Amino acid sequence: MTQEGLFGDGEVVKGASIGETAPARGASFFEAGRDAPLAARMRPRSLDEIAGQQHLLSEGKPLRRLVEGSGAASVILYGPPGTGKTTIASLIAQTMGQNFVGLSALSSGVKEVRAVIDAARRDLVRGEKTVLFIDEVHRFSKTQQDALLAAVENRTVLLVAATTENPSFSVVAPLLSRSLLLKLESLSDDDVREVLTRAVRDERGLQGSISLDDDACDQLILLAGGDARRALTYLEAAADAVPEGGTVTLEVVRDNVNRAVVRYDRDGDQHYDVVSAFIKSIRGSDVDAALHYLARMIEAGEDPRFIARRLVIHASEDVGMADPTALQTATAAAQAVQFIGMPEGRLALAQATIHLATAPKSASVYQAINAAQADIRAGHVGTVPPHLRDGHYEGAKKLGNAVGYLYPHDDPRGVVEQQYIPDCLEDREYYQPTDHGAEKRIRDYFSRLRAIVRGR
Repeated sequence: MTQEGLFGDGEVVKGASIGETAPARGASFFEAGRDAPLAARMRPRSLDEIAGQQHLLSEGKPLRRLVEGSGAASVILYGPPGTGKTTIASLIAQTMGQNFVGLSALSSGVKEVRAVIDAARRDLVRGEKTVLFIDEVHRFSKTQQDALLAAVENRTVLLVAATTENPSFSVVAPLLSRSLLLKLESLSDDDVREVLTRAVRDERGLQGSISLDDDACDQLILLAGGDARRALTYLEAAADAVPEGGTVTLEVVRDNVNRAVVRYDRDGDQHYDVVSAFIKSIRGSDVDAALHYLARMIEAGEDPRFIARRLVIHASEDVGMADPTALQTATAAAQAVQFIGMPEGRLALAQATIHLATAPKSASVYQAINAAQADIRAGHVGTVPPHLRDGHYEGAKKLGNAVGYLYPHDDPRGVVEQQYIPDCLEDREYYQPTDHGAEKRIRDYFSRLRAIVRGR
């Protein structure tokens, strides 16, 4: 029973999980039989069995108080898969509610939410509290989330919501303000090792029927990526391949679990965090880190055109005139990806990434256009000087248009003293070249160029 599959379509679970009779108070709401997956059987039954999350579960912390029955605030549990969100909801339900109701945001609507609240209100009159667990709460629409507000504020229900998405973007502000937002972290290597070791020996798990050598354990930890559920799923797959009394070795793991799953969602935190790290690594000239994040995006199935667009933007924003060929490389990579597709397009993306990461950096282009636009937004526009106006129509000269314009090519230097910028901006100098890379050459002559044009 995975976190994503706790509830059936359109069903409201009260007092038990789907397919179970209501357990006695104090029993787990997520009990699993012997035929259930190892990850479901090994779900922690108490605080002491939870691996990691000590920043939330140590003595005196709000979440521990809630699990132990001395807290009363609704909570939103935010964190990656396999970090214990559903387990914590189960433990809260055991201690805080005579009634436990589970809704899946994948299949429940406003009607189901209101039905739960109405029932909870009647139960509260009899002195019975209701714990409402909502899995994947980020999938609730704004209307569905708004339907919870009054019940949460009045404590008609104790809401325990779980999400893998950043609640700042996916949960409405009024619901956030009425709840404790608690962020769960990916498990450390030691935490995952503890989970695996317990599963091998525990009576609910493999009951010591196999052994797990250290190298195999290390490989499972690496593949799990801080996800306890994934670690147990991989362990079960490897254990099924050895006879009773046998040993799960590194070779067995590699034969049965041959690839790590990259934790990445193209619309959520991982998408934005990884691409942010990618761009910042290029900006910081760390080519190895940049390639790492590029590989993560490629392996996770990110749209290569998105990656290419970011490279094109970066070429002007962070390299600019320090290496004008960077934009050519990035644009060529974008065209190559469009032309040949993947997986071969990864080579063009890697080449552009290496070029931009190793190129000299300058933000002068970015800063120049920002400064110019800031003046426009502030109303510093002015009129076009008369000698620069269009003179290609009858009567233009009578209006003074194009009169007195000096043609730069008539001067042997190719540049003349002449006002181009409006009067109100004649002191503005938006472009400030650095002394990085090719821009150093521009800087050396640019001050002289500006002096001639401005007549200084």
